Amino acid sequence: MALPDITAAIARACAAAQRPPDAVTLIAVSKVQPANRVAAVLDQGHRVFGENRVQEAANRWPPFCTRYDTIALHLIGPLQGNKARQAVELFTAIHTLDRPKLAHRLAALAQERGHSPDLMIQVNTGEEPQKAGIPPAGADAFIAQVRALDLPLTGLMCIPPAHEDASLHFALLAKIAERNGLPNLSMGMSADFATAISFGATHIRVGTAIFGERPVLP
Repeated sequence: MALPDITAAIARACAAAQRPPDAVTLIAVSKVQPANRVAAVLDQGHRVFGENRVQEAANRWPPFCTRYDTIALHLIGPLQGNKARQAVELFTAIHTLDRPKLAHRLAALAQERGHSPDLMIQVNTGEEPQKAGIPPAGADAFIAQVRALDLPLTGLMCIPPAHEDASLHFALLAKIAERNGLPNLSMGMSADFATAISFGATHIRVGTAIFGERPVLP
């Protein structure tokens, strides 16, 4: 699928869910994609991109930002504390806040800089030990803790287990967000974004369906 096909599929999913098409932000996941593929998507007018690693984004995006206006970068991969300063300088939004120590680091940087990227909390809805994120049972308390730090918390993010019904995880994330008054849900990828939209996703993260398969790294 190409970018126009994805945007058309988003519009159909929104119509089926009785939601306006502009209720969903498409994040083009550009991690490890060659620069020419990223430039091709930029040339089609898309401006919202997702990266997994701070250093990769720092190496990739400054030249693009001088050539194209209004690019919005979203961090969708784990954030190490020692990369926090670089992340808040690069990204419009960070989707992967997942522990108190990182929240305090981001709060200190927000105080120092006078502003912060929008933040989402990653919830490990499948409680997978190898995956980052706050467990669902701890989400409400962590949301309250982040709010007490006066951080711009806007929503929640999840990555469902690969071999489970994603809709169960989308429904759980939506329930946690609703009871905490959080408007944004970052959920849904290339294979399941239409389902995510039906459960209220406001941000979907699509990579291979836009750019093609990622190159095999050596």
